[in-house]
Amino acid sequence: MPEPVVLIDDPAPHVRRITLNRPEKRNALNHALRGALVEALREADQDPDVRVMIVRGAGKCFSAGYDLGGGNEGQEYPWYTAGGDGQWPRHVTQGWMGIWELSKVVIAQVHGHCLAGGSELATCCDLVYMADDAQMGYPAVRFGVPDNHFHAWFVGMRKAMEMMVTGDSLSGVECAQLGWANDSVPADELEAKVLEVAKRVTQVPPDMVQLNKRAVHRQMEIMGLHTGIRAGSELCALGTHQKSMHEFLKKIGDTGLKNALQERDEPFGDYRTDANAKR
Repeated sequence: MPEPVVLIDDPAPHVRRITLNRPEKRNALNHALRGALVEALREADQDPDVRVMIVRGAGKCFSAGYDLGGGNEGQEYPWYTAGGDGQWPRHVTQGWMGIWELSKVVIAQVHGHCLAGGSELATCCDLVYMADDAQMGYPAVRFGVPDNHFHAWFVGMRKAMEMMVTGDSLSGVECAQLGWANDSVPADELEAKVLEVAKRVTQVPPDMVQLNKRAVHRQMEIMGLHTGIRAGSELCALGTHQKSMHEFLKKIGDTGLKNALQERDEPFGDYRTDANAKR
């Protein structure tokens, strides 16, 4: 039997933990993994014994992003999104922003790389805790436009601009300083830190947690966050029609994904690109 794409356990009373389980692919977010994760979150949200959820990655990293290496062959989108130009960015944004609508708190436990689609997932969780040496970034801006434009909201305009025009990443320490993450700790302390926070959340009456979570998100929506991210998905769609994107896709076809990513990132000296490299 193949390994399940998510692992589910309860590491403490009232705490449900969901582990992305494609470590050999650096937890690349293919359709099956995205669908299984959202389903597990929804099931936990309906379980009266669960008060908080944790999302983490198996292996060396949280997630290196969406699967560009053929991992979606034979798989349908895991939830319906209206078709037409821009369906993909609207689809993934719809899924991750759906975490906001869950009644219970979702904590992202981030270690290693948290890139592109992985950073979108973590951003849309309610709390984010990182290893000091973790790396959050969006290298895909070097050939396209992000699906979810969270950067200006969570790291400030100047740093957002730098990330968007270079594709450079931030460490866990920097993410905590700028406000993208709640805190960062040494990697060997991360699991204990997240469980400590999760247990504190369970001490608050769940009906109050539900309302207070909604209060924060509604304020952000009134300030325009959801509208801005939704508008950004249209820019992502526009990006797919640009000459640079078509040249990059041709390069993948001619030389393979690994070589195309290696050539993309080599001038910057970052993002290890091996046979399992992802967006």
